[in-house]
Amino acid sequence: MLRLLIRPLHLPITRSSSLRFKRGFSLSSKKMATAATPDFNKDLYAPLAEIDPEIQNIIDKETWRQFSGLELIASENLTSRATLEANGSILTNKYSEGLPAARYYGGNEYIDELEVLCRERALKAFNLDPAKWGVNVQPYSGSVSDSVGALLVLTCESMLDCQVCPKHILIRDISHHVTDSFAALTALLQPQDRLMGLGLPDGGHLTHGYYTAKKKMTASSIYFQSFPYAVDPTTHLIDYAGLQRQAKIFKPRLIICGASAYPRDWDYAALKKTADAEGAYLMADIAHTSGLIAAQTLNNPFEFCDVVTTTTHKTLRGPRAGLIFFKKDGPNSQDLEKRVNDAVFPACQGGPHNNVRTPIFLGFRVHADKKPYQTIAAVATALLQVSQPSFKAYAKQVIANAQTLASVLIEYGYKLQTGGTDNHLVLWDLRPIGLTGSKVEKVCDLLGITINKNAVSGDASAQTPGGIRLGTSALTSRNMTEEDIKSVAGFLHRAVQLSLFLQKEAGSKLLKDFIRVATTEGSAGAAQVKELRKDVVQFARKWPLPGADVSTLQRPAGIEEEF
Repeated sequence: MLRLLIRPLHLPITRSSSLRFKRGFSLSSKKMATAATPDFNKDLYAPLAEIDPEIQNIIDKETWRQFSGLELIASENLTSRATLEANGSILTNKYSEGLPAARYYGGNEYIDELEVLCRERALKAFNLDPAKWGVNVQPYSGSVSDSVGALLVLTCESMLDCQVCPKHILIRDISHHVTDSFAALTALLQPQDRLMGLGLPDGGHLTHGYYTAKKKMTASSIYFQSFPYAVDPTTHLIDYAGLQRQAKIFKPRLIICGASAYPRDWDYAALKKTADAEGAYLMADIAHTSGLIAAQTLNNPFEFCDVVTTTTHKTLRGPRAGLIFFKKDGPNSQDLEKRVNDAVFPACQGGPHNNVRTPIFLGFRVHADKKPYQTIAAVATALLQVSQPSFKAYAKQVIANAQTLASVLIEYGYKLQTGGTDNHLVLWDLRPIGLTGSKVEKVCDLLGITINKNAVSGDASAQTPGGIRLGTSALTSRNMTEEDIKSVAGFLHRAVQLSLFLQKEAGSKLLKDFIRVATTEGSAGAAQVKELRKDVVQFARKWPLPGADVSTLQRPAGIEEEF
């Protein structure tokens, strides 16, 4: 039984060759197979641990890693047991291209029921009137879905009939990366139309038109003309006045609001005013903050935007998938529903997600397969949870934890971008103390603290980021509150001070020398790493882990305790 509402657990840790979970069901090869089952089908009824113990061991080790560490990557979260069960269901077996009541395969009556229910729950989760808003629940997560779909509409005159033109081959081959974002772009734009998005060094997303002086980095900058807007260099807040001036000159067809490393809320009304003045669509990519928006703890983009896209696995706490919401009653809404649906399928992907989203390499092409309906089932389950009062309490706690983390780090004397946070993430500028994000990320990996290096405003290059990005969604999902986050902030402070020591001991600023002194047995730095890791792991193992029964969790083969 999951212990999701209790205080820290103190558990004895023993070694075992596999992890053990208490599940609500059990698949037994002896019970499910019969005497009449031929040998070539007996494997269909055996559990994973029996058929493929190597894969089972890898899953066990990853579960142990999550249990033993502190997850602070802002784009990650821990989904519920119910969502995991829905995501691993028999729905994997069904092929279902198309939309409800308009499939390309038979036998989809229950799949149709599922997708309609998921749409209803998506609209309810975000408090939307179905007469004014619609949603497509089929996109893959990430940039390809939204963005690639949009590009496809732009690059070929016939989406339905063309199967062999190079433009379709290219887009179909990359579409498993960008479904929700690129599909939205495909629906809204024509090739070489102009778009504006927040620049990557200022906290924007790679897929919102990022490019460098020498290279266009993503499909959104290759197939469209893009121009970044920025944050104010002093406050590091979005420069809405500057954006308005730039838009007046650049004349974008689309303005994208959304970010992957911006710790403040958005002024959607100001963005809408600029978009209307220039005759542009306004699209919000709320992948990071959608759970907080659904819980009504942040400003509401649906009041101002034509299209809203999101992934479902971050603050929404669902499986890895995407959603595209489209306005149905606005001046820019003519044919928008059809354009979005066509951009998702067939423009950017096949059918909805299958559980395994790994692309299959066929010669030089990459085929991204269909979205599995067990994923849509898991999305629907997560959205049901989002609609409950308990999720609103969770979202408020996520923000309270992030603000506590920011306050404690500032008390230690560190510099944060914007001086704090309104949402789930904190952007920590390490440049004033002479460290890079890469070094602190490496040290934290050794300690069992998972973070990511990140560019901060003013960085000369995103390849050498001067900061790290922290998020509190996952730790909040493990029941941590403000006092516990203060302990986490203490670990981060010790990690940064240890990084300064290691850099000095290395005698150079090269990352390889830094790693060497941190991992070489006998060095003073390695001894401190080991000591701090022990403290982090002991703290992390006090907490439950959604999806696993930690009371029966045992250390898997292949992981040796160093203390």
